[in-house]
Amino acid sequence: MSDRGLMPEGENLRCAVRWLSENPPPTPGRINEAALRFDLTPLQENFLLREFSGPTGKQE
Repeated sequence: MSDRGLMPEGENLRCAVRWLSENPPPTPGRINEAALRFDLTPLQENFLLREFSGPTGKQE
């Protein structure tokens, strides 16, 4: 991510973040679905898992 904001680099990843934000809750299963839907790399999927399961977005 850049210091310009919280939007990650890469169009596919931005689309996945937008999709997850518009289709809550961002559970691990939904994140996996987003990874498949937006053709994310394993590294990008791990990024989403970390970001959406942080202290304010803890998912079970």
